[in-house]
Amino acid sequence: MKRNALSALIALSLLGGGAVAQAQDMGNWYIAPRIGAAIPDSNRDTDTSVWAGFGAGVWVNPHLAVDFEYGINNASFKDSSWRPGKEWESVSFGASARWFFGDEGAQWRPYVMAGIGAQRHAAYSGSLSAYPPNRLTQNSNGWDPMATIGGGVQFNMSERLALRGELAARYDRDDNTRGDTSDSLAIGPGGVAFHPTHKKGYIDAILSVGLVYSFGHAAPPPPVEAPVAPPAPDCHSLDDDHDGVNNCDDRCADTPAGTIVGPDGCPQKVVIDLRGVNFKFDRPKKGESNIEPTLAVPTADSIAILDQAIDALNRYPQIKVELDGYTDSIGTEEYNQGLSERRAQIVSDYLTAHGVSADRITAVKGFGESNPIDTNSTKEGRARNRRTELKVENP
Repeated sequence: MKRNALSALIALSLLGGGAVAQAQDMGNWYIAPRIGAAIPDSNRDTDTSVWAGFGAGVWVNPHLAVDFEYGINNASFKDSSWRPGKEWESVSFGASARWFFGDEGAQWRPYVMAGIGAQRHAAYSGSLSAYPPNRLTQNSNGWDPMATIGGGVQFNMSERLALRGELAARYDRDDNTRGDTSDSLAIGPGGVAFHPTHKKGYIDAILSVGLVYSFGHAAPPPPVEAPVAPPAPDCHSLDDDHDGVNNCDDRCADTPAGTIVGPDGCPQKVVIDLRGVNFKFDRPKKGESNIEPTLAVPTADSIAILDQAIDALNRYPQIKVELDGYTDSIGTEEYNQGLSERRAQIVSDYLTAHGVSADRITAVKGFGESNPIDTNSTKEGRARNRRTELKVENP
């Protein structure tokens, strides 16, 4: 493959990724074109060369991703006087696993990686007959096993796009490139003969940067409550049944004292909705008492919803509530049960710390990963399942 073909492959990956994303919803899948440098084992007798790769990956869970990758580089031999063309082509196919640290929604996420695959080496140009016998095997191209290990960091620029930098060591059991050659002398019936020896296996370094483009739909924004209409300008000072609704808006006059009424003055059940208050993955930790670092971003929106719930409880001092916590499906049932209880408790502590009497909270319960409100097969669905619900017990 010529060098301009490498450039065309990378450009097609970057420019075509957006069109593919518009055509289909791939859930947790992503593509990852990369470019960098192949720094060879010193025994190969080749120069550092441009390395290009293209991968397709899938998130197994918020920390583990598996990539299926193709890579290519054309290296020039340091001693090229004996060889026309001066290049040696290397093509690889393999699968790699990457384990990411930190929270799922963090902007910077370091990771470690390991992979296996196969690599093929072949003469790129020139006549094989021109190769000295101590430089190439009799079969001057072929596939060999390889393994990689390394690490890197991923910078998440948006819901779909990320930048990935990586340094990996690649072990290649190559018996086609003879970099470190030596000759042994043998005397036999046919006379004096030279037998070349060479190393099988090299450790190269692959330094690369690339883009990660994820498919699927971004999470919708939290719901926004409709503004409350201002009271009518007339009759606003009159409230004959003392239910908190002026006579102009009161459609149910003479309601009994203590009855919870709606904006129209008629009896109704109070509903306090905590949708939009979601938690980060695996938060809160045991012993964690400050709720703000545990909430999914944007944290200010979640705090605003909790403060609205406190206002509603202050408006209706007759009602009592129960707090129920939930998790996504990642982790054991036993662990998720404890995590859901911690989520319900930290919301209860926030309410009581902001003026809600503790005797108005009748129960704090955890239900683990049961009763999901969305699918657990996508990142967005799992984020919505990491929640706390508030059940109102109307008098």
